[in-house]
Amino acid sequence: MADILLIEDDVAIRTALSRGLRELGHAVSSSPTALEGLRLAVQDRPDLIVLDLGLPDLDGVELLRMLRAVSRVPVIVATARDGDAEMVPVLDAGADDYVVKPYSAAQLDARVRAVLRRAGGSVPEPLAVGALRVDPRARTATLDGAALDLTPREFDVLHYLAARPGEVVTKRELLTEVWQLPYGGADKTVDVHLSWLRRKLGETAAEPRYLHTVRGVGVKLVAPS
Repeated sequence: MADILLIEDDVAIRTALSRGLRELGHAVSSSPTALEGLRLAVQDRPDLIVLDLGLPDLDGVELLRMLRAVSRVPVIVATARDGDAEMVPVLDAGADDYVVKPYSAAQLDARVRAVLRRAGGSVPEPLAVGALRVDPRARTATLDGAALDLTPREFDVLHYLAARPGEVVTKRELLTEVWQLPYGGADKTVDVHLSWLRRKLGETAAEPRYLHTVRGVGVKLVAPS
């Protein structure tokens, strides 16, 4: 179904929702604090975030604004607050939907499916380029059937390129779309991650199989001929 990040400080609610959503087929990670939730959102790039507003270290609306500065991930706000005075600022800050406590995992699941349908990202399909398989749902990659040991960022780069096989992708685009960073002074970061990916794919820049550099333009992922 979906990879969901639950940002909720109440242990009982977090545990019950995580269990309920997993039973409904979702993969769930969670955080009890805003800043840890922000780190997981940037690092793991979930399909959707469920965000409680009453967090101990930062107001949920402020966290929502921070998320929107770096990501377009759909966000459902879960709160005990209701009424226009409370919810209009939340929606204006970038929430895609909201649910009012108390609510069940089944109710939340219906909201999740509706939001993902609108976002066009309900079930990401595995990608294949030659003998390389990339599964964005499970965040795993294999080459010739053997699992690749990738860091979260290496996986994000490989997934982005695998979704565009044969297309030349610039460093600027990778920094903007994968790192969520403006271009300028950070292109070495892309070079380093591409170098690490090549090593794990069993190739080099001088003798590429999958990752081909187009000098002065960018890089493309293609199946070996």
